[in-house]
Amino acid sequence: MDEKLRIMVVDDEKIVRESLYHWFRKAGHVVDMAASGFEALDKLDKTPFDVLFVDIKMPGMNGLELLAKTKEEYPDASVVIITAYGSIESAVQAMKAGASDYLLKPFKPDQMALVLEKVAIQRRQEDRYRYVKGLLDEVTRFDNIIGQAPVMQEIFDLIPEVAQSDSTVLITGETGTGKELVAKAIHAKSLRANGPFIAINCGAMQETLLESELFGHQKGAFTGAEQARKGFLEVVSGGTLFLDEIGEISPKMQIDLLRVIQEKKIIRIGEREPIDVDFRLISSTCRELDKAVQEGRFREDFFYRINVISLHVPPLRERKEDIPLLVQHFLNKYSQETTKQVNRVTDEAISFLKRYDWPGNVRELENAIERAVVLSKGRTLHLEDFSFLKPQKTRSAPPRTLREIQKDYIHEILIQESWNVTQAAKVLGINRVTLHKMIKRYNLQKPSDSN
Repeated sequence: MDEKLRIMVVDDEKIVRESLYHWFRKAGHVVDMAASGFEALDKLDKTPFDVLFVDIKMPGMNGLELLAKTKEEYPDASVVIITAYGSIESAVQAMKAGASDYLLKPFKPDQMALVLEKVAIQRRQEDRYRYVKGLLDEVTRFDNIIGQAPVMQEIFDLIPEVAQSDSTVLITGETGTGKELVAKAIHAKSLRANGPFIAINCGAMQETLLESELFGHQKGAFTGAEQARKGFLEVVSGGTLFLDEIGEISPKMQIDLLRVIQEKKIIRIGEREPIDVDFRLISSTCRELDKAVQEGRFREDFFYRINVISLHVPPLRERKEDIPLLVQHFLNKYSQETTKQVNRVTDEAISFLKRYDWPGNVRELENAIERAVVLSKGRTLHLEDFSFLKPQKTRSAPPRTLREIQKDYIHEILIQESWNVTQAAKVLGINRVTLHKMIKRYNLQKPSDSN
């Protein structure tokens, strides 16, 4: 077999460990040893292994216990159970627990070679499956927008519908929630997908620079304009222009952009002749623009022009069920970028991350995972790896809406009645048809193990 594997031999008998160690080394594999299950887990936390050869009868932690912990914490590692106490019962138990194979001592070299070949074939099949699944995920995912929370599923449902029109879109949400990702997803699903997508952060530019960037200028139009330059409103022709933090632009710029949206024409700085432009405008803001309009700080006509369709991206604290998914996504990303092969976060750490308030939302979570991966000492992130996240001051909870109260109450009764819709409807004082409609409206999910 040409494929070289990283192997760990786990056996409390020194002679068995060393004999297997030398045999595997001679075959060209990278080999390590552990005298107990605890030592093996400690090494697994620091170094990835392709396959473990584990003695079934060891003091402290037996082979089946180590098998269970390995499959739970390091599912990519194959485990081969070895024993001198063979029986059909232990063989079946080991295979049910996820063992790749089961061998009796003493073993012959050709048996070992056969087992390694089987493990290598199995790993190649798993790698091929992950590769194909990864391709499928990339095709079906909305530009890396991760979420299974009902509020995110609503956004996923809206994106293809919104994409089919050319109307302006205003995406609202706190900083770091992923508003630009939503804008890119809309563009990618639209008829303009083959055109450019240009994003501009309006809050990061002074008014004169923003004007020049958007409208372009003629040579000599102002000091430093040494040559003519097209603006992004012209360059984005056929595509989508995304204006991030549009609530930061000046009243003059609001008037200029309002005219462009209405007339689809621009005039470069220093010129007089209008130029036709063709683009779709998507904007975003973390501010309450409707309130700014009421207070006279934002033009009403411009607000309604950019807000034909509105989408709200919720903060991370309102979709905490997505945190484990996001953590795994960022863990995969930064493990590949740093080549540190950190592939797990403990349940204790996940619980802490779900309790944290995330004022910086998904962007803050991504930064936290990147930092933890870079500074990690092993393959697993623990609670102490996130000690840099300081406890937040308790956020006063906003008053709950009637819809939220009704949804929670219906869900509580359904659980109480073991999802017997007829009985739950009686308790609620409504008929079954009405309850079914409410279940669908609130996207209430019946647990998979419920009857």
